[in-house]
Amino acid sequence: MSQRVRKAVIPAAGLGTRFLPATKAQPKEMLPLVDKPAIQYVVEEAVAAGITDILVITGRGKRSLEDHFDRSFELEYYLQEGGKLDELEEMRRIAEMADIHYVRQGEPKGLGHAVQAAAEHVGDLPFVVMLGDDIMHPKAGVLPGMLATFERFGHSVIALKEVPPQDISSYGCAAVKPLEDNIVEIEDLVEKPAPDEAPSNLAVMGRYVFSPEILDVLAHTPAGRGGEIQLTDAIKTLTERQPVYGWTFRQGRFDVGNKLDYLQATVELALEREDLGPPFRKFLVERLAREQGLQPQVGPADRLA
Repeated sequence: MSQRVRKAVIPAAGLGTRFLPATKAQPKEMLPLVDKPAIQYVVEEAVAAGITDILVITGRGKRSLEDHFDRSFELEYYLQEGGKLDELEEMRRIAEMADIHYVRQGEPKGLGHAVQAAAEHVGDLPFVVMLGDDIMHPKAGVLPGMLATFERFGHSVIALKEVPPQDISSYGCAAVKPLEDNIVEIEDLVEKPAPDEAPSNLAVMGRYVFSPEILDVLAHTPAGRGGEIQLTDAIKTLTERQPVYGWTFRQGRFDVGNKLDYLQATVELALEREDLGPPFRKFLVERLAREQGLQPQVGPADRLA
C-alpha cells in the first residue's frame, strides 16, 4: 500500500489578468464567492480530505492571503465585545483549520516552476497540487476519489473532466486507456490541442496527486510554451517513466478565473445556503419572470419566511 498523502500545495502567484481591474490591487484568490474568498474554498477542500499541511506559493502583492488565514486579535476582541460570537468562532476556525506555510515564487516562470518551489517543503513525500482557480463542489468527490486511487496504485493521479470538443483547445488534453469506473491510465498529454487534433475530450483540471518523482522531472524540464516551465510537459515525461492515472468526472467544477463560471459559482453556492438560498431563489424566479413577461410561479421553498 502506498504512503498516505498529507501535504498540499496551492500555487497562488498568478497576476489574475483575466479579472482586471478587480485584481489590480488584490489577489485573484481573494475574490469572494458569496462571503468567502476563493482560496478558502480550496483550503477547506483539502482539510475535508484529511490534509492539513498546506503550502501556498505566493508572489508579490499577495500579503492579504497570509493575513486572511492568520489570527486577527483586534477583530476578535471587537467581535467578543460586541457579542458576535458566531462570527468570532468562524474567524478562529479559519486561522486554526490548517497548518499553512508560504513561499514566494520569485519569477513568474509557469505552473511547473511554481510546483518546483515546493520541493523543500514536500521532500520525498507524495503531495497534492490544487489550483486556486478551480473550485470543486464537495458532492463531486474529486479529491477523495483521487486520493483513494493514489493509495491503491501508488502512482500520480490527475483530475480529468469531459469538456465539449470546441473547448478542448483551452486545456491540456489526455490520451487515455480506460481501466474501470472513473479511473483511466494516461498514455500521453497534449497541451491545448486544436479540436481536430485532440486525442480525447478529457481535459486536465486543477487537481493533481503527485508522487515525489515529479519534482525530479520538473528540475530537468526545459521551458516550453510561452517560455515557461509547463507542468503538463513534466507529467508527459513522467508517463514515460511510470504509470500515471486519471480520475475522471463530469460535474462539480467551476473555473473562477473565468467571469461566467465565477458568476455561476456564486449563484450555485448562494442557492445552497440556508440563510440566503430561499430569498435569493425567489429573487431569481421573479427576475426571470419579469424578463420573459411571465407571472412568477413561486413555490413554498421560494417564499420568505
